[in-house]
Amino acid sequence: MSSLSAGRRRTTLRRNLALLTGVAVVALFVPASAAHADTVVVALAGSVDQVLTNIRNWVMGILAGLATVFLSIGGVRRVMGGGDPGEQEKAKECFKAAAIGYGLAALAPLVVTVLQGIVGA
Repeated sequence: MSSLSAGRRRTTLRRNLALLTGVAVVALFVPASAAHADTVVVALAGSVDQVLTNIRNWVMGILAGLATVFLSIGGVRRVMGGGDPGEQEKAKECFKAAAIGYGLAALAPLVVTVLQGIVGA
């Protein structure tokens, strides 16, 4: 019975320590002036065309980055899978996902052109 209560005490102590650590981190890294911060304009776009161009650039970057991650994962699975057919299939799926991602990234300018035609920019 005493080992059970000792285990509970350790668990409670760990939870309290984790909570205290979290509060300390928040207190140290969040400045007191953050609660009274003024609105800051991060980016200022001159026109709708500039906004759409910025969106296109962000979408292309995100899609190309994700596609690169999938391509890397697929390559690692292919090499490390050896002769396992299941791993080879998973690698092929990753390669397909990477190809779709790169294709969508390449089509992002077309989507922005269509949006510009709709908006009239």
